[in-house]
Amino acid sequence: MGRRRFGRINWIGTLTLAEREIRRFVNVWSQTLMAPLITAGLFLLVFDLAIGPRRGDVMGVPFITFIAPGILMMTVIQNSFANTSSSILVSKVQGNIVDTLMPPLSALEMVVGYIAGGIARGLLVAICIGLGALVFLGIGVAHPLWALVFVVLGAALMGGLGIIAATFANKFDQMAAITNFIVTPLAFLSGTFYSVASLPPFMQTLSHLNPIFYLIDGARYGILGVSDSDPWLGLLICSVTTAAVLTLCWSWFRSGYRLKP
Repeated sequence: MGRRRFGRINWIGTLTLAEREIRRFVNVWSQTLMAPLITAGLFLLVFDLAIGPRRGDVMGVPFITFIAPGILMMTVIQNSFANTSSSILVSKVQGNIVDTLMPPLSALEMVVGYIAGGIARGLLVAICIGLGALVFLGIGVAHPLWALVFVVLGAALMGGLGIIAATFANKFDQMAAITNFIVTPLAFLSGTFYSVASLPPFMQTLSHLNPIFYLIDGARYGILGVSDSDPWLGLLICSVTTAAVLTLCWSWFRSGYRLKP
């Protein structure tokens, strides 16, 4: 990884890496875009059939409307994480990670390239699910800018965590363990299907320590205009957490930690 003077950016290399990451998931759109849309639709259908008729309004909106933004954000972060983690881990397992390390790309440019792919996939998934919610549930967007900011932040945060997980893991079963025991529980225990105000005080405190809670809550505020916490507080916490995660990604790329043979 070549070093250049401060202020000089290899735009061609950075954009090429970003384009490669986008092409990776676009070429298999049925798995990366259509499958998440179907999964989100099944979540909404099952919860509506099983709970919806007997569940009252939550925070002043119907239950199925309440959980829709959470399912959207949960799907976004899962796909952003999968995009960066699969790209790096597959390259490590196949032994061609050197093709990414050899070009004259700085650590910052590599982070930007990988995260751009994760954000692009997250945004496309969000648009697909959002359009489905609009058509079938009549759910609009109360605060479009807030919704966009939290979707981008969520995709960037989980894309960064995907880089960290894939850099640390050397085998697919290690990545599966990280996904199953860390990423999935954090996503499900973040207020996706419930308001944290209904939890016991201790569980509320734990929920507020989970940064994904603020992503879910922020997306809910952006789409429905209701939230469990102050969206400005959520924006601050998510921004700081994302900056910390991306800084660690930059540090590991810069040192070649668990990447260089």
